[in-house]
Amino acid sequence: MTTTKYFITGANLLGEKLSDITIEDGTITAVTDAAENPTAPEGFEHIDAAGLIALPGLVDPHVHLREPGREDAETVETGSRAAALGGFTAVLNMANSMPVADTAGVVEQVYQLGQDSGWTFVQPIGAVTVGLAGEQLSEMGAMADSRAKVRVFSDDGICVWDPAMMRRALEYVKAFDGVIAQHAQEPRLTEDAQMNEGDLSVKLGLPGWPAVAEEAIIARDVLLTQHTNSRLHVCHVSTKGSVEIIRWAKSQGINVTAEATPHHLMLTEELVETFDPVYKVNPPLRREEDVMALRDAVADGTIDVIGTDHAPHTAETKCCEWPYAAMGMTGLETMLPIVKAALIDTGKISWADFARIASYTPAKIGNLEHMFGQEIAAGANANLILVDPEVSYTVVPEEHASKGRNSPYRGKEVTGKVAYTFYMGHPVVADAQLNTPNTTSQARH
Repeated sequence: MTTTKYFITGANLLGEKLSDITIEDGTITAVTDAAENPTAPEGFEHIDAAGLIALPGLVDPHVHLREPGREDAETVETGSRAAALGGFTAVLNMANSMPVADTAGVVEQVYQLGQDSGWTFVQPIGAVTVGLAGEQLSEMGAMADSRAKVRVFSDDGICVWDPAMMRRALEYVKAFDGVIAQHAQEPRLTEDAQMNEGDLSVKLGLPGWPAVAEEAIIARDVLLTQHTNSRLHVCHVSTKGSVEIIRWAKSQGINVTAEATPHHLMLTEELVETFDPVYKVNPPLRREEDVMALRDAVADGTIDVIGTDHAPHTAETKCCEWPYAAMGMTGLETMLPIVKAALIDTGKISWADFARIASYTPAKIGNLEHMFGQEIAAGANANLILVDPEVSYTVVPEEHASKGRNSPYRGKEVTGKVAYTFYMGHPVVADAQLNTPNTTSQARH
């Protein structure tokens, strides 16, 4: 018989208070001060969480699980396993699959694959335009009304560059409180771009991706959002100038949210000098001053969430000459230790802040707050993780559950690892290893 009752003792709740947590049938039924000599109630499995930090299950607003169409790079199953190991109880999957997730049929297929997998909740993101071509709005209303209940729409990987199209999309999603998640990249300014534009790109002889190509689209879109009184989410912010535009927009009361990736919070353009295509990503790695501006923006709330932009690729498309290599990095299984190193260990944020940017707020943006991103309290769904903040280990991509081996942290020594991931009350990860999927109490809209 499957255990559905767990008694977690001595967990450091949000890094602030030692607590005992009781879980029954997918729900947190009690959170109390840690007892000196706790005894598990009869019928409960006891988990000793001494030395572990309890956090709400993480929510990733930006992943690429590649299915359907690119199962050689990733599948919903393998990506869900990677998400569980990374502490994610919900992920929002981008639309640039093959076929594109621009119809109710495709988003329902992805949604069902996530339900069948049972490792994490997979929420599809719908395309803004048909085929990501930027010429005709997709059937966003049908996707919103589907079983997947899509609320986030994005052509990520391609910018919705036409201002009239962007305006119509912002107006359309208001009918169901949707949000447009924009990949901010002015296409004419980034033709054949290979890395950040600057002195280094000139030195290396690589076509540059100027910061203004991102900043110009963000400036346009926040004004369109103000004009339409709609909702905008800016994907993978990467420049200091973008931060200033978003900060101004928020000061004007414009309904804009923004995300930063772990790699843009940690890595800089100097790594491109190696010509190792693992460092080729869109938007590109920027300057040290951009990295520092992003960290400050997360700390002061200008940037709302962390999104991994998990982008697995096959060796054939990634391990080749730099100009021909695909853009993207994996990130689900390394997000927590990298963000810990960039923001928590540097004193920028606390573990409670981490819960906000990696759980509470992304759940709200994705319209999932009724299931995920809830505080660890009696009555909440039992989506939570237990983190060992002190364990140190070396990143070995070949040991990851993701099919992608294109991690920029290969060989890096990191600290902090997810020891347990509870997805709807079931430990899909136990003792830092995949356990079993949740096939009895899956999350549904």
